[in-house]
Amino acid sequence: MGVTIRTAGRRDLDVVVELSAALFAEDAGQRDPYTDLDWPRREGHEYFGGLLTGPTTRCWLAEVDGVIAGCLVGRINRESTVRPVRTAELESMYVRPEYRGTGVGDALVAQFFEWARGRRAKRASVTAYASNDRAIAFYERNGFTSKSVQLELGL
Repeated sequence: MGVTIRTAGRRDLDVVVELSAALFAEDAGQRDPYTDLDWPRREGHEYFGGLLTGPTTRCWLAEVDGVIAGCLVGRINRESTVRPVRTAELESMYVRPEYRGTGVGDALVAQFFEWARGRRAKRASVTAYASNDRAIAFYERNGFTSKSVQLELGL
């Protein structure tokens, strides 16, 4: 199975929104009752349309035999006086279930790392729900390690 990674363009906006909606439904939909699951369809075209052309953002699509199998959105965050290091953030990633475990996700992450290094990022970060064991294991296999824990309490 050959995976081709390419930068998403304006013509891909509908599929980027579709994959984002699938991610929201599958991930936050099972793990966070407060996430607005309609956000991608309601605001996704404007949001993703803006980052498709941004100087510090990128969206890639993975294709297998001409079929869009997955999507990754990344960004470069600015250094701050508190933490003066350029960090690449893997903002979101979704691989269609039938393509998981086939190398599609690995290829997307490798492209993200290459892009980030080319923009002089020294660190990369990603966030995953604590209960999403499969995503955490995937990111760890790709070199990420735990750095912080976010705790939340209902009031």
